[in-house]
Amino acid sequence: MIHGKLLNPDSIVVVGGSDDVHKPGGKVLKNLIDGNFKGNLHVVNPKLDEVQGIKSSRSVEELPNVDVAILAIAAKFCPATVETLAKEKGTRGFIILSAGFSEENEEGAVLEKQIVDTIDSVGGSLIGPNCVGLLNTNYNGVFTTPIPTLDPQGVDFISGSGATAVFIMEAGVPKGLKFNSVYSVGNSAQVGVEEVLAHLDETFDPATSSRVKLLYIENIDKPQLLLKHASSLIRKGCKIAAVKSGSSEAGSRAASSHTGALASPDVAVQALFRKAGIVRCAGREELATVASIFMHPELEGKNIAIITHAGGPAVMLTDSLSNGGMEIPHIEGSKADALLEKLFPGSSVANPIDFLATGTAEQLGHIIDACDKDFDNIDGMAVIFGSPGLFPVFDVYDLLDEKMKSCKKPIYPILPSVINVKDEIDHFIKKGRINFPDEVIFGDALSKIYHTPKPEAADIKLPEVDTAAIRKVVEEAENGYLAPEQVQQLLDAAGINRAGEAVANTKEEAVKEADRLGYPLVMKVIGPVHKSDVGGVVLNVKDAETVAAEFDRMIQIKDTTAILMQPMLSGTELFVGAKHEDKFGHMVLCGLGGIFIEVLKDVNAGLAPLSHTEASKMIKGLKSYGIIEGARGQEPVNEEMFTDIVVRVSALVKAAPEIFEMDLNPLLGSKDKVVAVDARIRIEK
Repeated sequence: MIHGKLLNPDSIVVVGGSDDVHKPGGKVLKNLIDGNFKGNLHVVNPKLDEVQGIKSSRSVEELPNVDVAILAIAAKFCPATVETLAKEKGTRGFIILSAGFSEENEEGAVLEKQIVDTIDSVGGSLIGPNCVGLLNTNYNGVFTTPIPTLDPQGVDFISGSGATAVFIMEAGVPKGLKFNSVYSVGNSAQVGVEEVLAHLDETFDPATSSRVKLLYIENIDKPQLLLKHASSLIRKGCKIAAVKSGSSEAGSRAASSHTGALASPDVAVQALFRKAGIVRCAGREELATVASIFMHPELEGKNIAIITHAGGPAVMLTDSLSNGGMEIPHIEGSKADALLEKLFPGSSVANPIDFLATGTAEQLGHIIDACDKDFDNIDGMAVIFGSPGLFPVFDVYDLLDEKMKSCKKPIYPILPSVINVKDEIDHFIKKGRINFPDEVIFGDALSKIYHTPKPEAADIKLPEVDTAAIRKVVEEAENGYLAPEQVQQLLDAAGINRAGEAVANTKEEAVKEADRLGYPLVMKVIGPVHKSDVGGVVLNVKDAETVAAEFDRMIQIKDTTAILMQPMLSGTELFVGAKHEDKFGHMVLCGLGGIFIEVLKDVNAGLAPLSHTEASKMIKGLKSYGIIEGARGQEPVNEEMFTDIVVRVSALVKAAPEIFEMDLNPLLGSKDKVVAVDARIRIEK
């Protein structure tokens, strides 16, 4: 947990404070002074007795005890300075603005470790190094601007990049977004994004804590910590949105299985965010917009009324919401007719509700009241109101503010005239309101929020598997792909239904096993990855003569070690796979199988362990879900059995974390059963 003195100090020293406000040490001191820090403010500058009107010490040794130290000095001087402050001056909170540490070279990493070791030894907390600082309602410990409006119910914002933190604040502040705290964690030498989020969770007070958290993340070093505390906060009533940059990092890595090729680190990030209930954003504007929506009452359904006096933005917003899976329901009936009578001729209430460029504040009030009280098929309202600059619109925005106080349904103000009615928008924002200047960015963000699932339960109950049998197979196995009989043992121990099969090493053995299994048969080579590409799969083998002939041909195929034979089954080809992703644990993937997995790449992923509900959502979220349901008279797949196999794979990799990659491809699914036909499992101990 972060030391309380870092967040609410009685005294602060700026080491390297300066009169030059164009330097970090000067600017952070100015921000502290301008922010009216209520405690004792100290400065260390070896050349001056006074800095910006504050008495200055020539060295840290001259200081009294001080709670927080903000360092803006060269990296090489930081370890000794921290040592003195921590051991002799009782300092427990440190913010190191300076660069030149692990981000630069090995020597810098050594300095950074010395600092962390010292701070750890006294139970203190470090933000940085190489950061812009820490900002909260107690003090402005940053060397940057803007300093946003600070409000206990504003946003808690944690950023792995100082510059990006500034740019995201710049995106939010003009809209009216307020902040409670900003943590720029820099190198995250001791405290990173995950640790700050954990602190916010562990100290959460439903009466006083902010309920909106924003994250900008470049590296997720502790995904399980992030998952635990993000989902915990969301269950407590918070809302979290994040940008995770670097999403294309490993998209082209070579992999030895379908799962390996599809399960990139970014797929793991996506799965983690979905499991936690975090809204994932693509960039700064979207993050600021999602945060702004979070500051409004929660939308209970997906039916939106678009209220406008301008046709074009309403059409674009309709497109955005519709494409995002939201509804713009048609409005009609006697109450709609009564509303239309209160508007100017030519207006429309069908939805979008267009009350024309000449529409008045009074008419807007009638429309909002009708949407709130009369139209049961409306869950929220988006109000688009700008101006060509002919006359002031203070009355419209004042009415909007009043209606937002009294209406039960959320109202989202889209005020695009940021130049023509700048004064009116500023007036509106000063009332504590937020503006959404762009209707499409707003529409995309609202759709994304609505369709982000709630976090999964903390205690997921997995189906019972034969753990002893699983452990025996794994412990006796060598690294690499398991032999078919070992794969069969693992599937049986996990309770995964599989086709009967036999492995033949000789032609005579193949004929004998074919008679035992029964005809027709499928014959497959064991060894090559892409069997069908090398002529290693033969379907509908109906007699012993064909078995013998095909064995002789197939055993010659490069890398083939034996021939697998199975009864010929029919059904929809499905896929379930698993892959271990460093730090994240196991991802489990599902989708259509066979060649479809290569062509469509339509898979969904979840982090193990998976609940039955989560596995079901993964299946229902596939673009090809209609095929699983049984499109156009096709036989449907038994969805319950498919879901059960996804969950059982999740239980298998929990029992055997040494499973590095795993493919069940294909499974064959019909209305009566889902059976694993082909499986590959790779062990890495």
